[in-house]
Amino acid sequence: MRRGGVAGRQAPPPPAAVPLPICDGEEIVRAARGWLGTPYRHQASVKGQGADCLGLVRGVWREVMGNEPEAVPPYRPDWAEVGGEETLLMAARRWLIEIAVERARPGDVLLFRMAPGCAVKHCGILSAAAGPEPKFIHAYWGRTVVESWMGRWWRQRLAAAFIWPETTRGAD
Repeated sequence: MRRGGVAGRQAPPPPAAVPLPICDGEEIVRAARGWLGTPYRHQASVKGQGADCLGLVRGVWREVMGNEPEAVPPYRPDWAEVGGEETLLMAARRWLIEIAVERARPGDVLLFRMAPGCAVKHCGILSAAAGPEPKFIHAYWGRTVVESWMGRWWRQRLAAAFIWPETTRGAD
């Protein structure tokens, strides 16, 4: 499992006495689909009540993996534009296992840059990789948690892909 640090901080590994559960992509997609229709609410992570894109991934983590590995500090809607730091990307690298984007499979977490040269700001969960276009589940500003076609616009902004720790599919 990859556990990196940011600015001298190192995330603690999970306690040895409480192993993370083994999960698979189907289980993650099933959990994510349970959030469909949840209204978009900045910083929220409550199924049926409100979630932003990070809140969706956090909620699926809680359902499938257990307690969240770290607290999320408050953030403004324009956090990526103002600070320019790769906060979301670095957090994903602390707790998930990065893979090549072309290797992403249903259940994997996807990160997006909303504009070239900007920090990663959006995330979702790949729900279907087969067929003419992949689909993903994400909380979309001004809407709800939705399952969208990952058309050209989204594919051009795809910056990174991750598998969950302790999944049945290895990073290789």
